[in-house]
Amino acid sequence: MPSAADALVALLPLLTIAYLMVGRYWPATKAMPVAWVVAIGTGVVAWGMTPRWIAAATINGFITATNILWIVFGAILLLYTLKRTGAFDAINHGFASISEDRRVQVVLLVFLMGSFIEGAAGFGTPAAIVGPLLVGLGFPPLAAVVVALTGNLMAITFGAVGTPLIIGMIDIFGDVETISSAVTAQGMTISEWVGQIAVWAASFHVITGMLLPFISVAMMTRFFGEKRSIKPALEVFPLTLFAWASFAVPYWATAYFLGPEFPGLIGAMVGLLITVAALKAGFFHPDEEWDFADRSAWPDHWVGEIEPGESSDRGGAVAADGGLTHRMPLWKAWTPYALVAVLLVVTRVVDPVTAFLQSPLFVFEWSNILGTGLSSDFALLYLPGAVFVAVHLLTIPIHGMSGREIRDSWSETIEKVTPAVVALLFAVATVQIMLQSGEAANTESMLIVLSNTMAAVAGQTYPFFAALVGAFGAFLAGSNTVSDILFGTFQYGVAEQIGAPRTILLGAQAVGGAIGNLIAVHNVVAALAVVGLVGEEGRVIRYELIPLAYYATVTGVLALLFSYVLFPGVF
Repeated sequence: MPSAADALVALLPLLTIAYLMVGRYWPATKAMPVAWVVAIGTGVVAWGMTPRWIAAATINGFITATNILWIVFGAILLLYTLKRTGAFDAINHGFASISEDRRVQVVLLVFLMGSFIEGAAGFGTPAAIVGPLLVGLGFPPLAAVVVALTGNLMAITFGAVGTPLIIGMIDIFGDVETISSAVTAQGMTISEWVGQIAVWAASFHVITGMLLPFISVAMMTRFFGEKRSIKPALEVFPLTLFAWASFAVPYWATAYFLGPEFPGLIGAMVGLLITVAALKAGFFHPDEEWDFADRSAWPDHWVGEIEPGESSDRGGAVAADGGLTHRMPLWKAWTPYALVAVLLVVTRVVDPVTAFLQSPLFVFEWSNILGTGLSSDFALLYLPGAVFVAVHLLTIPIHGMSGREIRDSWSETIEKVTPAVVALLFAVATVQIMLQSGEAANTESMLIVLSNTMAAVAGQTYPFFAALVGAFGAFLAGSNTVSDILFGTFQYGVAEQIGAPRTILLGAQAVGGAIGNLIAVHNVVAALAVVGLVGEEGRVIRYELIPLAYYATVTGVLALLFSYVLFPGVF
């Protein structure tokens, strides 16, 4: 076991992030560069890293972060394109027309629609989009934020077309010789192994998430209902269970057969179709319609700058009944995302297309960076960002976008993505320095030292805490992807030390990264900002601790059960 002093020194970059972001409320754009500097100092002083290794690890991290940013840029660009054309207003109105019961609207818009947006765009966009839609329908803004943050947990693990696992694990694990060698010895590639991790993560979610849509509804009726009771939520429990099953079956099957890119997207699309069809056929409608109390009875802190019933989107207008007017037919509004799904499948399943997009002509690769043996690449056309940008271009004629709408969608996208650039570049660079510190000094890296220490302290009970560690990473960084980058190798090391299945613990890590998004300061601030309610972050986080505690506890128990009782032989 490493000494306490060694562990404390190795922990310094992560402690810096925690202190600055949690203790001092610094944004990631300021905290991550400081953490990078601390990681450099730690690497040089305690690990003897040379300037060449520091530079190589940083370059490697920057290239990995660029992969993430390209996906984020494309996803957000398409999102704002559809907001500008009024497509999201049309989609929202379509859901609202199915039922005016707020509980039904939460199941459709938060659990299913929110999961679809997460699977397509990720990076905190569901709450930022669904929240204003709910406010436009007449929800109290605070209630809209609380339920919007809660409902799409199952999809967050896979993020924007698998980004958290593809970038956060496949790319990172490929740079760690001990991990890649162990996986190869099992007769697998890193991609195949992470595909198995995706299945375990989906398995955790399918079991734990059975109550997720119900919890979203129950939080609304308990904290924002006139009678402050969960009884109204129990009345729609059959609907929440049906919606979960409609989502969970294709979600898990997609993770098993297709890998980590499509579970959220396909699960949500199929779930939406089945649940909407059942509701239109007359099934699962509650006997009595449930709504919030009269507006005059709401506490002041429920509402900020945007009055419920007003659209916060420039492209929407409010009808006299509180609904959103729209002119675009639903098939047209959904067409861009249908194109995304088709193109993603084609580019990953049709071998000649895949080979063409991954040809050297379209891939920037830096091998043996500065003579260290590190390598990284940027596949411009193969990464999902290219698909999103292509569909944006196709949407221009399909939706008849004006020049001003095109410019606005690009400017809003750049404004949204710019703060993430600095944060991601230095977050990933920090992790790369911590990862490569061992290679540079021919000793155990900072993360291995931390893993060994944690294994010694927690012992065989560690699987219970694996999801909480992932949640802590997402809470710090505001990103499931960055949580996997920060703690994926750490979780692997602990599993190896205590003799627990690595695949299962990393599945719990992937779930934990999703849980942490509930209380990630960046997500909460962004969700409150778009409904005009900045300043209520503490209140929202206290509410979100309820689903977090449930999800982390059940996932922890399952991790113990899977690791030591049911599947102890898993790699």
